[in-house]
Amino acid sequence: MAGSHRAQRGGGRAAAREARREKARKRNQTIAAGVAVVVLVGGGGIAALNAFGGDDSSGDPKNSKGPGDDKSADSKVLADDTGLLDVAGAKALGSTGTWSVTKTADGAAAEDHEFVCQSQRFADPSGLRTWVRKFANASTKDSAVQFVEVSNDAAAAEKSYATIVGWFSQCASEKRTRLSTSYLLSGMGDKGWIAVYGQATGPKTRWRSVSVTLAGQATLVVEHDTNGTTPPQPDAVLAASAAALQKICPQTGGCGSGTPAAKISLLPTSEPAGFMAPAELPIIAAVDKPWVSTPGKVGNTTQCELTDPKKAKAAKFTTQTYLAPEAKTPTEFGLDDTVARFSSANAATAYVNLVRKNVDGCQKRVVTAKVSSSGILTKNGIKGEAWEATFDTGSGKKAKYRMGIAAVENRAVYLYFPVLPNLDVSDSAFLDTLRRAAERSQSYK
Repeated sequence: MAGSHRAQRGGGRAAAREARREKARKRNQTIAAGVAVVVLVGGGGIAALNAFGGDDSSGDPKNSKGPGDDKSADSKVLADDTGLLDVAGAKALGSTGTWSVTKTADGAAAEDHEFVCQSQRFADPSGLRTWVRKFANASTKDSAVQFVEVSNDAAAAEKSYATIVGWFSQCASEKRTRLSTSYLLSGMGDKGWIAVYGQATGPKTRWRSVSVTLAGQATLVVEHDTNGTTPPQPDAVLAASAAALQKICPQTGGCGSGTPAAKISLLPTSEPAGFMAPAELPIIAAVDKPWVSTPGKVGNTTQCELTDPKKAKAAKFTTQTYLAPEAKTPTEFGLDDTVARFSSANAATAYVNLVRKNVDGCQKRVVTAKVSSSGILTKNGIKGEAWEATFDTGSGKKAKYRMGIAAVENRAVYLYFPVLPNLDVSDSAFLDTLRRAAERSQSYK
């Protein structure tokens, strides 16, 4: 994080960020092609898998036969739609108003995008069959979808499940959508997750709560969409998923045991350990392309911080830069996330406190600076602060930045975001991003 405000305005910094944009653009193309997803393995580690369900998969997933596959004739597992949720089951999503079925389709009639963050038509193009059922509530304007893929065996279903979890953390198929909260499921099939996304649609946010559950040789997705001002609790989609699971698992296996429950937990991601998933980055109204990360250079600060992890003798530190390489944005656009690991929690706290002191007193030292605190962070052991800083660069021009720093355990995280015309986030959105960055930093080794 060493450097100066003056140096940042030079061509070197712009060229470096443009190079990172190109790397991010190539990575985004790789993700869009469905090459790699994540799966939890023993001990909580993360491994990469082919997104098409196995190394021998190939071709355009749109052209996969789905339920018309010759293998379907050899299996009667979910051979018809009687195993899907009905209107009575949909009431688990809410008893207000009247639910109705608006669509039931097999894999041959399924669309490419049936649920939030879905990146391709099938998670397992070589599977036995796929079912989709959609619901609507005319009174509440809520909607829901159930998506079930039946694989040839449990191992193939495991890959299908991992593919969908990978889609959830990238969410590269959605515009202006952010992962708000995620929950690890228990007592639900073999395993599962719930993810809650906020999608900017106007005065109110469209909240999309979606679960994915592995049940033997099947992968079950249930999504519930509703409008509101605050993120919904997972209860409704949890209850509907449990009801849907009980209808399919006698045929697919993986019924599980215990009481269905959801516990807040960070969704697995293929990002470097300690860094945010792209879906966790803030929504910017003028940007309708997904965030993508790429390795960054530790060196982006303003004149205010006066220190960096190296000077503070951090044991290790790394920067990841988040960009929207497919969006039409200036070269300077992007968010830098620097994570530093210190020898102790006291050392991390001392470093963060020093940066806070320096930034809070910046405008007393730098006559061209105007700095104001945009939020204090004290939650779940995370302590930090965010600021908005403006520098007079001469000739009536100004450079504006958002900065934030926080400590959690023996880690410190620093966010740096140049504010450009029509490319800004709110104080609360930036502070919430700082919180999530701090949460993720706890896995930095």
